[in-house]
Amino acid sequence: MGRMNGLGRLALSSGAALFLAACGSADNSALDVAVIGAPDDPFQGGVRLTTAGQLVRAATVEGLVAFDEQGRVIPALADRWIVTDDGQSYIFRLREGNWANGDPITGDSARKAIEAALDSLDGTPLAFDLSGIDEIRAMAGRVIEIRLRQPMPYLLQLLAQPELGLYHEKRGAGPMTLEKAPGLAQLQPIDPARLGLPAVEDWSARTRRIELHALGGQAAVDKFNDGDVDLVLGGRIQDFTLTRSVGILRGTIQLDPVLGLFGLQVMNDEGFLADPANREALAMAIDREALMAPFGVGGWGPTTRVVAPSLAGDLGTIGERWSGQSLDERRQVAKARVHAWQSGGGGNEGTVPDTNAVGGAAPATPAGVHVRIWLPEGEGSQVLFDRLSSDLGTIGVTLERAKAVQAADLMLVDDVARYPRAAWYLNRLSCAARRGLCSPEADARVAEADKATSPPERAALLAEAEAELTAANVFIPFGTPIRWSLVRGSVDGFAANSWGWHPLMPLARPPR
Repeated sequence: MGRMNGLGRLALSSGAALFLAACGSADNSALDVAVIGAPDDPFQGGVRLTTAGQLVRAATVEGLVAFDEQGRVIPALADRWIVTDDGQSYIFRLREGNWANGDPITGDSARKAIEAALDSLDGTPLAFDLSGIDEIRAMAGRVIEIRLRQPMPYLLQLLAQPELGLYHEKRGAGPMTLEKAPGLAQLQPIDPARLGLPAVEDWSARTRRIELHALGGQAAVDKFNDGDVDLVLGGRIQDFTLTRSVGILRGTIQLDPVLGLFGLQVMNDEGFLADPANREALAMAIDREALMAPFGVGGWGPTTRVVAPSLAGDLGTIGERWSGQSLDERRQVAKARVHAWQSGGGGNEGTVPDTNAVGGAAPATPAGVHVRIWLPEGEGSQVLFDRLSSDLGTIGVTLERAKAVQAADLMLVDDVARYPRAAWYLNRLSCAARRGLCSPEADARVAEADKATSPPERAALLAEAEAELTAANVFIPFGTPIRWSLVRGSVDGFAANSWGWHPLMPLARPPR
């Protein structure tokens, strides 16, 4: 056997363990939290969850492991685990205790719950991430084993995802309960004794209820500024400009150092977009640093790569695109491609008279290229649109906003990576993800990488996949996503982290 996780010594549930050091006389009034989204988001079913849906799912339906407020993997239903030396077997010892209905937690019941969770993910990118799982075995008593086809160094991060929460008889095992109230979700920490765990003295004094409000961006920021909520979660680029109204005394703007996909998905191959070289022309015209300059985000990292640079396993064979050309030179190349397409009769608006012609009949000139883009509603999206319109205008392309994704040629993709590997990026842009244009050749290389027997072979195949996807020009990367929160100084249990993940249970600890 290999190494034992250092957190394995914890025997209590992850919820109970967070509060043993809390002061019994602390203020345990409810903490009001706003999550940017729609009112029904906290009560979502299924596995395609919004931010509020993920937060509530993680709080009420524990998996084998969970994340703490710093984004570290901690025990949940499993209180310890061992990874074999070859990295292809994870053995979990489940905690002593009960499911929510009082049934004891056993290896067999956990195995069935894990298999059901995996089945529910069918057809989602998260299912592709977990495709390396070969078998789940219930061993003696409260022990289960997850066997892998090849090592998955990020398996624990995946098992901690909200969608991998485990149900037993259609109920989760906490660590919180959920009640729906007018305009909000109420989440209450569960007394460990109710789950068959050791009792914690003065549990009610050591914890507090979370009042979760799912609101639009403006309403969430207004509530924060008015003192009605102490924490705003789920902030993205479209609402980032709203933070200008937040004074230093009212709270702090926290930015998570996340990785992920932030850019434009090409949705179809019609008209001008039928040629990969024309799709590349759009990418060449964008000034990525200037695109984000109005937001004033320090340390933001632009990139022209589909996969974030310098991830573990990156062979360094793929660099930034067009590194030998200045922005003006790139735009000249892109403008020539637009003109060539127009001159070849591809103008999608016919021809218009040349008003600059002198004498005689004015010759007809091709109309400009029009491209429709979908962006989420918000002032920040308008800033992005204005910048992109200006950039594409330099090469003769007119950008228009589409009212629906179905009517768009380009769509904003804004996703945080769940684990820091190239496969995450490639799975989200695969044909199976059904987001827009894709590369079957890239998917074929990823499929070969899944069967690779050595890390170097797998890394080489994933690099080939990125090269194929890059050549297809189906995604136009900008750089890293933006994730922000508003945090009042009195809030405990919050920390910026690389997953942009802020669980609710740590927030249920009253300030000391």
